[in-house]
Amino acid sequence: MEKCFNVTATCVPSKHYMVDISGKIDTIISELIEKNYYFTINRARQYGKTTTLSRLAARLRETYYVLRISFEGADELFLSAQNMVNGFLWLTAKELKKTEISPDILEKWETPVLAPLELMQLSSRITELCNSADKEIILMIDEVDKCANNELFLSFLGILRDKYIRRADGEDATFKNVILASVYDIKNLKRKLRPEEEHQYNSPWNVAMDFDIDMSFTADEIATMIQEYEDDHHFGIDVRWFSRQLREYTSGYPYLVSRICQIIDQKVAKEEAFASPGAAWSPEGFQRAVKLLLSTQCTLFDDMNKNLDMYPELDQMMRSMLLQGVSYPYTISDNTTQLGVRFGYFKNHNGSLAIANRIFETYLYDMYFMREKSENSMARQGALEKNSFIRNDSLDMDMIVSRFKAHYDFLYSEQNWKFIEENGRFLFLTFLKPIINGVGNYYIEARTRDQTRTDVVVDYLGKQYIVELKIYHGDVYQQKGIEQLCEYLDYHGQEKGWLISFCFHKKKEKKTGMELLYRDGKEIVEAIL
Repeated sequence: MEKCFNVTATCVPSKHYMVDISGKIDTIISELIEKNYYFTINRARQYGKTTTLSRLAARLRETYYVLRISFEGADELFLSAQNMVNGFLWLTAKELKKTEISPDILEKWETPVLAPLELMQLSSRITELCNSADKEIILMIDEVDKCANNELFLSFLGILRDKYIRRADGEDATFKNVILASVYDIKNLKRKLRPEEEHQYNSPWNVAMDFDIDMSFTADEIATMIQEYEDDHHFGIDVRWFSRQLREYTSGYPYLVSRICQIIDQKVAKEEAFASPGAAWSPEGFQRAVKLLLSTQCTLFDDMNKNLDMYPELDQMMRSMLLQGVSYPYTISDNTTQLGVRFGYFKNHNGSLAIANRIFETYLYDMYFMREKSENSMARQGALEKNSFIRNDSLDMDMIVSRFKAHYDFLYSEQNWKFIEENGRFLFLTFLKPIINGVGNYYIEARTRDQTRTDVVVDYLGKQYIVELKIYHGDVYQQKGIEQLCEYLDYHGQEKGWLISFCFHKKKEKKTGMELLYRDGKEIVEAIL
């Protein structure tokens, strides 16, 4: 069967094009497995947890008995202690039957437990199994979020915790490792002991070692998947370029990496705009795939919408970061920051909070744009004049900037300056969005985003346009800003850039208007608003 890209459930090497994560597996084994640690792989949804468990289990089965189970759809297990214990025995017995363990040991293990003291009986059963087996046993449990707030599950974790501690003192035998996979950190979950009680923090799993291994894909790791695809199809793909672009846009988020490749392979390659399937593996095909990803419903974006509705403080923090350039320190003690990190929306960028990747950032910009589109005059003006800004498959960015300035002067020159200072960037993006919609993409360069400076990079039919947005703070700072823009144009190999300066000085020491500048061999069109 021909291989394909996969974004659902577990990736299988014989069926799917996969990033080579053997280096990460080696690290997990040497740093955690061989040291007998218990740990939780807690990462955002669709971050490769299940696939990592699968590849890890395959390696470990060479040396150990591995019991890999999942609590997905196992709600009935936690209706009673007897259900939970016997359900656990049944699930793990299915795994033991795949091994070479003694039939006598297996028979004793899967014998149903009767009331009372079911959990204590389970503890004794684990001790007996681990003492009798000819190999050490590793327990893996996926999807523990499904029951993490259940009292019976917490009691179960308490038994494993107690046995782990007693083993260290030479007083008990238990699993070599217990590995849980979840979105939430089980070490810091909240639980409710009785309905009338407030939620309390609980640590039933405080023996677990921190899982600090970076599960995002590096450009070199992504290249292993692209190279395998190229070896099968011989399209002449620039593997190095594609791998770097995928890393740039996704920050190595596993689902997003595979999904973009899947879209190119299954959708973009079949479009008439591309002469052959191989032609889709080009900068234009890549941008088309990003556009399709951002415009197509998926569970990852559905989860984001749901989470932002559920946690408005997280929504507000993201909005202020993106639209107002507000900077927040990366402080994990802050509850809202914890939420964003847990869901995979935030990352640590030199000690400051940043949106995790360019795809999420663009999706959020588009979402905020749609929320305010009906009330935003700039968006309507951009849509009305769209055709006049496109010439020979290129954007007339000079005219776009000029018309944005004209509409800004007409609509907002008498507005409260504080409002414009906080929303000026968003006004430009809402003007730009309908102009490039359906064909081009834009993103905000994270390295230059703060409360005084933002670089917008527009990709349109294989061409790039760089527009810097600045708040004017005097001529000295303005000259420094122009130098920074020239350096950034060099980085992207561009000879021309655009600078939009918002001047809020009451004395208007900077005269508004349009100006053409030449600096360090670069042509810069400046609009002063």
